[in-house]
Amino acid sequence: MTGAGPIARLVAELAKLPGVGEKTAARLAFHILRAPAEDARALAQAIADLRTKIRLCSSCWDFTEQDPCGVCEDQRRDAALLCVVAHPQDVIAIERTGGYRGRYHVLHGVLSPLDGIGPDDLRIAELVKRCGDGRVREVIVATNPSVEGETTAIYLAKLLRPLGVRTSRIATGVPMGGELEYADRLTLARALDGRREL
Repeated sequence: MTGAGPIARLVAELAKLPGVGEKTAARLAFHILRAPAEDARALAQAIADLRTKIRLCSSCWDFTEQDPCGVCEDQRRDAALLCVVAHPQDVIAIERTGGYRGRYHVLHGVLSPLDGIGPDDLRIAELVKRCGDGRVREVIVATNPSVEGETTAIYLAKLLRPLGVRTSRIATGVPMGGELEYADRLTLARALDGRREL
């Protein structure tokens, strides 16, 4: 789009989103323009709230409005069982299964030496600290079944084994190279049920 008016600026900003090209960004911008003014204001407010009200839980490192988050505060959940995931959206995917009643730990990435991501770039030290107090009996590593996800799982198992924490890996019901975020409920539920010791 030409010019630097409000429409062109909105298209440019929307096109920065993952998976959104210029044509889709233009369609979204014109949809917002045609929508009732209160819908546009609600969208703008939701984006502003996202940036000002969301923070990291000091226990599990998931995104939350309250600290600790609702999952960490829920006394009905098994505090001795931790599911370690790479990203906050993976928590949502596992929660959709309805079959997991433990707590979480979000790493905010996976080990990827080629990309310069090492243990110090992730929430691994915080995981070791959580597991070092004797209250955690099992850690389920639920990273994506990719080379980086497997590398991260093996690294975590080696770190946690000396602490006496059982470390398991979700089963390969999730296809290699797949993303947890896009797996269906049944596949994820079976993967959790069929986890294996590392």
